[in-house]
Amino acid sequence: MATRSTLAAVVLSLASLLPTGTAPAAQPRPRPLDPIAAKMEPTRKVVYKTVGDRRLTLHIFEPQGHQKTDRRPVFLTIHGGGWTGMGPRYFYPFADHFARLGMVGISVEYRLCSPKAGKPTTQPSTHMRAPRAQVPNEDTKEGVTVFDCVKDARSAVRYVRSHATDLGIDPDRIVVSGGSAGGHLAAATALFDGVDEEGEDAAVSCMPNLLVLYYPVIDTSQDGYGQAKIGQRWKELSPVDQVKPNLPPTLLLHGTADTVTPYAGAVLFSQRMKQAGNEIEFISYEGGAHGYFIFNLDLFAKAMKQTETFLQKHGFLNQPGPL
Repeated sequence: MATRSTLAAVVLSLASLLPTGTAPAAQPRPRPLDPIAAKMEPTRKVVYKTVGDRRLTLHIFEPQGHQKTDRRPVFLTIHGGGWTGMGPRYFYPFADHFARLGMVGISVEYRLCSPKAGKPTTQPSTHMRAPRAQVPNEDTKEGVTVFDCVKDARSAVRYVRSHATDLGIDPDRIVVSGGSAGGHLAAATALFDGVDEEGEDAAVSCMPNLLVLYYPVIDTSQDGYGQAKIGQRWKELSPVDQVKPNLPPTLLLHGTADTVTPYAGAVLFSQRMKQAGNEIEFISYEGGAHGYFIFNLDLFAKAMKQTETFLQKHGFLNQPGPL
């Protein structure tokens, strides 16, 4: 990691530089985490998968004093962007935050879909688009589908678990998290059995030990988000339609005013998780739009504290984060 100062200190410093007025409606909403992410660098990058000429990497943030002989819990996080945009740098603040608390933080690179994948969509396509001057998007590949994104997420967890000794992590304490489309891919590691890369060792489980879902794509029907991008097989990749028993304990954060990945889908997912006998903690943010806490540093800090509490409850985190 670039520094050992707390994320809270960085957040407070940057907050003092942000405008306090309301931006004009025509301007994109400022995302104060972007300049933080732009200044961060992982401890190292590791290739977890090669597809054709594409080498996909894990961006690893190691805690201070981390050694190969350690058995640290992992906070693996997956960025959003509608499966077509953004990149692992956008979720560096998440990986870095939990690395500062003693976990190994990992931000995952995965293949991005061609905008032509599935059928043309009339759904919002700019909700997660970021200022390219700060952090450019990764290249997309023609012919890549959401199924390929799912395969990459599952491959990443398998790699981490099977290389636990090399990474100095505990293979039985892997948290998989993500936001928006990344939340969908996080859920995919637990839900979509059989959507795996050909030739991959499926004997290595990609089931996380905990799930943390931030405003995820949770319903890919016409009532949710993603059907047009996925195509006719959308239901196979719809978390709300694939809930089953014996899923890991799950934390779900969602804004009640989210119209991109509608709040109603999160409510239904929570209900079905409970009906299947799974543990889920569902935290609603009243009036929150899509990605509500990435637009507000105070709300981001609150979301991280809520996540810390959940991890502490399950024995994945011992020390509290800074206030």
